[in-house]
Amino acid sequence: MMKRLVAAAALIAATGMAPAQDAEHGATVFKKCMPCHNIGPGATNKVGPLLNGLDGRHSGNVADYSYSDANKNSGIVWGEATFKEYIKNPRAKIPGTKMVFAGIKDEKDINDLWAYLKQFDAEGNIKK
Repeated sequence: MMKRLVAAAALIAATGMAPAQDAEHGATVFKKCMPCHNIGPGATNKVGPLLNGLDGRHSGNVADYSYSDANKNSGIVWGEATFKEYIKNPRAKIPGTKMVFAGIKDEKDINDLWAYLKQFDAEGNIKK
């Protein structure tokens, strides 16, 4: 049994395959974001912009949210790779951002948070 686990781990490492993302755990991780962000049906901007429809959205363009110039001019289109880099250290990815958050460092938490966020469309509904 142990040899199979070691072999599976070696295969994952060799192929660059990531473990499956867990949106349910991502919802728990999102609690770190909730003081500043909303997501889902009826979400509104808070200290930070709502996060509905984040996957594929251009940075700095949520209606009725006052972004920093750094964020508006970043040229970022949010996707998995960009989000994962950003959430580790937001101020390093977008110097001058208003986001005051130390970041999330745990890779599983980051993967699962992305799985949770990407499932919401622009209206806050779960994509089918």
